[in-house]
Amino acid sequence: MRPPPLVRSICASRTRAQTAAERMTIPTPPSTASSPSGREGNTAQGVSSDSASASRSEPTRQQIRRWRRHLAEERMEARTYRALAERRTGWEREILLQLADAERRHEEYWLALLQERALPAPRPPMRTRLSAWLAQMFGTIFILAMAQRAEQRTTYDLDADATAQMAADEHIHGEVIRGLTARSREALAGSFRAAVFGANDGLVSNLALVMGVAATGMAPRLVLATGVAGLLSGALSMAAGEWVSVKSQRELLDASIPDPEAHQAVPDLDVNANELALVFRARGESPEEADAHAEKVFRQISRPALSDTGQIAVRAALEGGNTTQAGAGEQIGTPWHAAASSFCFFAIGALLPLLPYLLALIGLVPVGLAAAMATGIVGLALLGTGGVVGVLSGQSPTPRAFRQLFIGFGAAALTYSLGFLFGVALA
Repeated sequence: MRPPPLVRSICASRTRAQTAAERMTIPTPPSTASSPSGREGNTAQGVSSDSASASRSEPTRQQIRRWRRHLAEERMEARTYRALAERRTGWEREILLQLADAERRHEEYWLALLQERALPAPRPPMRTRLSAWLAQMFGTIFILAMAQRAEQRTTYDLDADATAQMAADEHIHGEVIRGLTARSREALAGSFRAAVFGANDGLVSNLALVMGVAATGMAPRLVLATGVAGLLSGALSMAAGEWVSVKSQRELLDASIPDPEAHQAVPDLDVNANELALVFRARGESPEEADAHAEKVFRQISRPALSDTGQIAVRAALEGGNTTQAGAGEQIGTPWHAAASSFCFFAIGALLPLLPYLLALIGLVPVGLAAAMATGIVGLALLGTGGVVGVLSGQSPTPRAFRQLFIGFGAAALTYSLGFLFGVALA
């Protein structure tokens, strides 16, 4: 399978750049007393590292800490790319190994700056280590998403000690990773949407229901019974709605797929009227392209129906150009799979706010703490789902995590207020 066009073009440019770089010496680290422009003289000079270090002033503690952090991050990224390459084959493996080699060159740059100050080996920041651990736990797509996020988070643009070439490398690496993750994200889109939507809906709706009922002063067992009823009714409703939605989408896409038996009528068409050209014009071809396409089909009719000629070629021509619909159908998934996924994820999300009330019912948790515990558990779950969405989309997870939290707590607070007012009115 050939890589996507963007990845091919980027890799071609990277290969040309590497070929040119092999003819040059390693870029000389800049003087620590850098000019206001930040990168003046920060290019490859072919000067030996000994003469460069002799003319360099002593770096500050802040610079050393920053260089060591960059060194640790480059090493971590190189290890990540090599680990990914072991899981891939073909052109994807080749691309990842080239990225690892680029990170190794960046590592050598910071080693040349630090020299003996590179020991002991620096540890990457906690954020980087946590990201790497999560990536190893959740699979390849998560690793690629975290790698894309790391490349986008580069500070080389603002660092006077980093070369312009290194900053450009990091930006291009982000685009390469984006290209590698595109197909995985497309394949994940349908099921991931159902998972996030179902779990989030279960969390928010059942927390709001439980909080609203608890605000009226109901006993914990009644609150729990109400929550279980809300879980079942909501999960069944989600499953039914998802089944109808996916089924309707697939039927809509199927209506755009050509009739597989339409090719049998082509030999009986009036060649002079050339109505076959209307089929191709309706699919977006210009009049000239449609006429030429139709003439080609008519020429193939007289050939034997072998291989790619004759009726087989006619059928292929009539059914051609529908890979988009087929791919879209695969991304949507099957109705039953979507319904089952929505039911399970909604049920899991709706179960979390009920756990404290279940523990309170059997005496393991004080009744007065059940509502607070339910709120805390759901809050953590909302932060988690929002953060995962941010990571997998290659964006910062923090804003998306708090967005999920504010939406969920806003709905719960509104329902609790209404339940409290209703309970006061009944009293």
